[in-house]
Amino acid sequence: MFCSKIIGFESYTPENIITNDDLSNIVETSDEWIYTRTGISKRCLTTKENTSDFAINVSKKLIENANISPKDIDLIILATITPDYLTPSTACIVQGAIGATNALAFDINAACSGFVYALSTADKFLKSGLYKNALVIGAETLSKTVDWSDRSTCVLFGDGSGGALLTASNQYNSILAEDLKADGVSWQAITGGKLNNNNPFLKEKEEEAFYLQMDGRKVFNFATKTVPKSINNVLEKANITLDDIKYIVPHQANSRIVEGVAKKLNISLDKFYLNLESYGNTSAASIPIALAEMTKNNLLKKGDKIIITGFGAGLTWASMLIQI
Repeated sequence: MFCSKIIGFESYTPENIITNDDLSNIVETSDEWIYTRTGISKRCLTTKENTSDFAINVSKKLIENANISPKDIDLIILATITPDYLTPSTACIVQGAIGATNALAFDINAACSGFVYALSTADKFLKSGLYKNALVIGAETLSKTVDWSDRSTCVLFGDGSGGALLTASNQYNSILAEDLKADGVSWQAITGGKLNNNNPFLKEKEEEAFYLQMDGRKVFNFATKTVPKSINNVLEKANITLDDIKYIVPHQANSRIVEGVAKKLNISLDKFYLNLESYGNTSAASIPIALAEMTKNNLLKKGDKIIITGFGAGLTWASMLIQI
């Protein structure tokens, strides 16, 4: 039986860095106000690149590092809530740009859980034995969905991409357990990108907001309740404890949420890898950006067990136990 082996992580963020002080010049806020409420000091925002550009950059790095041809890639899954277009999929744009002419390509929209959803999906494709090499990318240009006059949301988000290259293996298994869930009843807690229907046959025109909107308190309560349970579900499925885990890599949304999760799990915050101070919330890109940074800084060794956990719009949440 085939398993999924992760053979690399990579990331890319735009060069344009915007500090909290920079934001205070365009909206009523301050570095102190933002940092104490979120743990964010700066974020990377695009000046010309789009979601596909970020994902293409990451894909090329992963392929080059693995010393394989783009034609060896036969699956591309891209997690995003900010595609270049409604159609074609951003994954297809990436496939064409990198020359992965043999690859099946499609997008996944599971918001901040998207990268974990995409990893889980790729894992099933590889286990089928029909696919060998998969690019799994999380890429976002959240700056194009933010209302820059709304300080409750515009201070939170950044742009960028991260990803992983997986290969089918009958000797090494990187994905050991998972817990993926959704609560569609609560979908209105986070919304964005509404496409209003104003065809000439409608009795009333739709005028809902396009920009990201969020019920912060509801999201906080949702995340601090569901994430600890999801992590414990993964541990139970794998028959291990938190003592066996090197790091928990959460979606980088808000430091207060992570502090709440740590408290409910009764573990030190040091168990969590956090880098949102420098990137902000990059939705589906946040977990792979963190994993690439950890790899670059030699924080992950072969055999280490980590848990990645995402949570966000949908509402969705997803945790996965990975062996490096």
